[in-house]
Amino acid sequence: MTDYYIHPSSYVDDGAEVGSGTKIWHFCHVMKTAHIGKDCSIGQNTFIAGNSIIGDGVKIQNNVSIYEGVVIEDDVFLGPSMVFTNVINPRSHVNRKDEYRTTLVRRGVTIGANATIVCGVTLGEYAFVGAGAVVSGDVPAYALVYGVPAHQQGWMCQCGIALHFARTDEDEIAICGSCGTSYKKNGHIVSREK
Repeated sequence: MTDYYIHPSSYVDDGAEVGSGTKIWHFCHVMKTAHIGKDCSIGQNTFIAGNSIIGDGVKIQNNVSIYEGVVIEDDVFLGPSMVFTNVINPRSHVNRKDEYRTTLVRRGVTIGANATIVCGVTLGEYAFVGAGAVVSGDVPAYALVYGVPAHQQGWMCQCGIALHFARTDEDEIAICGSCGTSYKKNGHIVSREK
């Protein structure tokens, strides 16, 4: 008996690891050597390649493919039909499986519907990628990015509300109007206040 749910239309290959409480919905394929953490929700028509890593509490909406080389930490949200790549210069007639680049999606990141994440980047913790964005470079923690190509447009609280920084004597500080969490900004680096 398993302590996770797999819809009868989905395939989870022998050798894949699936954490307790995870739900894998219609028409999904999880390949052997994939690792899925606890309490995840895997939307319909999702493909998860071998050697990909998905943390705990991850929500994957419909029509997402997670290719080898993608590492997703805990509490990440992947919007419908968003796209990861794993080779920078694919050609049908050239085998580049030894050139897969690692894409790291840190804790708490949100990636909106139809966004594209070009391989080899790191999305910092609690970064927010707007719908339809094309991300081809690293994104700082708590940054809000959108557009084609994606550019930073602001900062986001870990609860998903825009942050507005004000200069104090030495630092720039923001306090979330929703949850009250306090942040400090130093140049292009934002961190939660302890």
